[in-house]
Amino acid sequence: MGVARRLALAVAVLAALFGPGAATLWSITPDVSDIQGRVAALAAEHDVPLLNEDEVPRVLAEAVVATEDERFYSHHGVDSIGLGRAALYDVVNVCLCQGGSTITEQLVKDVYFGGSDRGRNKLYDLVLALKAERVLSKSRIMADYLSEITTGLGIYGVTAAACAYFRAPLQGLTLGQYALLAGVTQAPSRYDPTVDPGAAQQRRSEVLAQMVADHYVTAAQARSASAEPVLDRGPGRPGC
Repeated sequence: MGVARRLALAVAVLAALFGPGAATLWSITPDVSDIQGRVAALAAEHDVPLLNEDEVPRVLAEAVVATEDERFYSHHGVDSIGLGRAALYDVVNVCLCQGGSTITEQLVKDVYFGGSDRGRNKLYDLVLALKAERVLSKSRIMADYLSEITTGLGIYGVTAAACAYFRAPLQGLTLGQYALLAGVTQAPSRYDPTVDPGAAQQRRSEVLAQMVADHYVTAAQARSASAEPVLDRGPGRPGC
């Protein structure tokens, strides 16, 4: 599906969900031409490096996509399929249980709303995600997201997380370590391996299983990665 068609589909979903308010939402939400500067400022505030696009390990990106946003490379900021499925689930179960947020939505939520999606912010996330993907490439969005995302209690960004959990630089980690980093971002207080290694190990297994399902790794590679220690910070580590 082409870029224009994906964008049109996403806008159509917004229009179907929010009716005449969709055009209003587009006009009242911020212009995102400054988003890269905002990401850089956020990284500086947290005292973490802003990753270049070529500094994101391929396996880590695959783990994040498999776990959080399977259609990341095909949607245009809003996953109309995931959003529709989440909305249907919530209607059937009479709850606000599933968000259907894409990586791009999570990035703009952190950058523009301090991580909050309460009230109207959720609607604004959708619109800002569409806007963001008009000015940022997919690889830039991934690098920005992994640079600033919360990765543990008091830890921001995957570079700092690699140092804290494995005493190693981000490049050159193992499959199991990348899977752990991808898994911890969704609930840092729950999956931080320094707080609950058992929960972190279970979450890592779930990430690896999803990577197998999406054909990023083989079942044998996933089994080998599952056997790795959750934390590896002993002597002989390369350091940060």
